[in-house]
Amino acid sequence: MLRTPTGMLYTGITTDVLRRLQQHQCGKGAKSLRGKGVLTLVFHCAAGDRSQASQLEYQIKQLSKKHKEILVRECPENIVEYLAVTTGYSPNVII
Repeated sequence: MLRTPTGMLYTGITTDVLRRLQQHQCGKGAKSLRGKGVLTLVFHCAAGDRSQASQLEYQIKQLSKKHKEILVRECPENIVEYLAVTTGYSPNVII
């Protein structure tokens, strides 16, 4: 998850966090982040394969801003367990 200077949180998936952050910083990433200023990496975690990562990304994007801020603050070691408690999410994801 990235934070813009205005406090917006962006959630995405990648195989290389630092490379993707640099792409976003250079304006080559998501359109929603272009021109938003310096981005800060506030949360990341391993998520298995691309399919599992996409499922987790979707669940995180469904969280309210309040719950996303709690996620960033708590930085849980197991995102699947965190989402299960927070949202009732019960995937077939093994991390």
